[in-house]
Amino acid sequence: MTAVNERTSLVTRGYPPARRTGPVEVLHGIPVADPYRWLEDESDPDTAAWSAAQEDLFAAHRSGWAWLEPMRRRIAELVDTGSVSAPVARGGLLFDTLREPGRDQAALRVTDARGQDARTLWDPLVHDPTGLTVLECWDPSQDGSLIAVQYSAAGTEDTRLVVLDVATGRPVDGPIERLRRSPLAWLPDSSGFYYVRRRPPEEIPGEERYHRRVRLHRLGTDPEGDALIFGEGRAMDDFYTPALSPDGRWLTIAVTRGADPATELWLADLVAGTPEAPALRRVLGSGRARLDLVIPAGTGPHDRAYLISYQDAPNGRLESVSPAALTGSDQDSRSAWPGDLVLVPEDPEAVLTEVTALDGLLLLTRVRHAVSELTGHDPHTGDQLYSLTLPGPGTVGSVRPAPDGRQAWFGYTDHVTPSRVLHFDARSAALTAWASAPGAPVIEGCVVRRIRYAAHDGTPVTAFVLSPSGRPDRPRPTVVSGYGGFGASIVPGWAAQALAWVEMGGVYVFTCLRGGGEEGRAWHDAGRRANKQTTFDDLDAAADRLVAAGWADPARLGLLGSSNGGLTVAAALTQHPEKYAAVVSVAPLLDMVRYEHSGMGPSWREEYGSAADPADLAVLHAYSPYHHVREAVDYPAVLFGVADGDTRVDPLHARKMCAALQHASAGPAPILLRLERGVGHGARGTATTVDLFADVVTFLAEHLDLARDTA
Repeated sequence: MTAVNERTSLVTRGYPPARRTGPVEVLHGIPVADPYRWLEDESDPDTAAWSAAQEDLFAAHRSGWAWLEPMRRRIAELVDTGSVSAPVARGGLLFDTLREPGRDQAALRVTDARGQDARTLWDPLVHDPTGLTVLECWDPSQDGSLIAVQYSAAGTEDTRLVVLDVATGRPVDGPIERLRRSPLAWLPDSSGFYYVRRRPPEEIPGEERYHRRVRLHRLGTDPEGDALIFGEGRAMDDFYTPALSPDGRWLTIAVTRGADPATELWLADLVAGTPEAPALRRVLGSGRARLDLVIPAGTGPHDRAYLISYQDAPNGRLESVSPAALTGSDQDSRSAWPGDLVLVPEDPEAVLTEVTALDGLLLLTRVRHAVSELTGHDPHTGDQLYSLTLPGPGTVGSVRPAPDGRQAWFGYTDHVTPSRVLHFDARSAALTAWASAPGAPVIEGCVVRRIRYAAHDGTPVTAFVLSPSGRPDRPRPTVVSGYGGFGASIVPGWAAQALAWVEMGGVYVFTCLRGGGEEGRAWHDAGRRANKQTTFDDLDAAADRLVAAGWADPARLGLLGSSNGGLTVAAALTQHPEKYAAVVSVAPLLDMVRYEHSGMGPSWREEYGSAADPADLAVLHAYSPYHHVREAVDYPAVLFGVADGDTRVDPLHARKMCAALQHASAGPAPILLRLERGVGHGARGTATTVDLFADVVTFLAEHLDLARDTA
């Protein structure tokens, strides 16, 4: 097609023209075409003009969506339930967050030990009435007198840290910049904390700007002079989690590299050193095993700590170790660890995710086929004492114990239950309701079924099917959503967009694809790097099984994915375009040959591989969606969603893929790009959440003909 004819064709279909001028590079012997390389440069006037035209095109399509306002109203009602977090107990006070119905964001508050007499400490809407600032995380000091608050603006996830006096709510230290949701460990006397900070950008060119260090900050001092504790000379994509035992004696630093599940554990006895110069030793770490060390308060030379080890146990086992013995040698071999003891062996069908040391009790959190379990165990023998009865097949959040170990709190949710907080009494083993989301939505006609379907290679894969009746009574318009990456698990949770879809007659499916963590480390390994195609095959098998079982109408089948899930559904789009009527890909990775050159791409090499390696490049190029857009194919309707503040996945991926599909598609279905401003990849307010969900679900409703199934 000539340039003139191409332009005429694009204009006839309403698409902004985009020149195809990029290079064809030969990388490790593979010709790699990149016709829209110029769209990588957001500052290029041509890119800006093209993006503006895409915004106009999206707005024109959106104005004709009949279902938009009804869908927006219902999603807004479901999102507006509010939320409450499990409290953190410090110094006789409880700290949590609460979002009331009608408020765009949650505020940080403090209450007494009974959860009463609440007082707001930090409200993002007071800090920034525009709503563009979000509360990222917070950490109270051990005595509850101070609290470190981290927040970010415009979606960048680049956080600033301030320290507030809890009694007055006034800032007493900070702001400290160049953080990204830093893990934080307070010293017992509240004089300072360990945290993770990037070096100044002028010191590190290119991708090395992500290089992190563990530092110690003393309150009232210039953060530029903070003592360097750990990280000098280590790899750019190392991530660090500093932690202190409750008594302040033991400093641990867990080290992971990119998406690799392997963990190094470094340990220092602060009794034998100083906070500014801890004698850190690499005590544990082997191969690709993940390790989590939990040290209860009051641990002495002859006492025990608890270790979740995935070495030779992909689903994790619980061991007892001696911190004092560990600091006496640099042992990496499990057989050489001093005085180790397996307390709870690996469960071959459930992943051990957390251990909480309470007063005379260990509380273990497991995930079995994507559903949480909680069990109580004897801390000396590991014997199971009981299993807690949860409200349903749902998800348990991180368990937050009181300092005395006599009680704990954790969040709970499932597909039809908004966030709630449960209270556990370690002495009586009683589990009671503590707090619920303040809104009370009425869920109409949504039944959840957990199914196990066979992947193409016969492997059982878990999926959650949300439908009006709970059975495949007739084929319905169906949305399939999946992620399948980074060992992250798709678990039950309140999902307003899915509930709205089902209430209007559709089926919504969450799939637990390989590459995720639902079935342990082996599940992750089965869908990463050279095995990445397995993730896409599992999604393809889900579509086939849903149609064969009678859940899905094959002519009205859609996909929805975000981030790595956006890559997953885009790969399905290019590999099997004939199977789907509509695909939505939000904040996606799409050019897998060049993903390392933008956003946080350099830190994901352990997950995807590197184009600098010939073998990795062959794998990446083989499935990279951008490089597999074919001319004259009748592609389904496609919507890409991006945000201008996304510092994880650059919107360039969606720009290039959108241009490629608009050029190549031979069918009448639209290829659209939705751009948000002032938000990013992570936390956001309810208003922008409702806007995104409403547009995405309405796009699917329009192209899967959901109206036919509403009564």
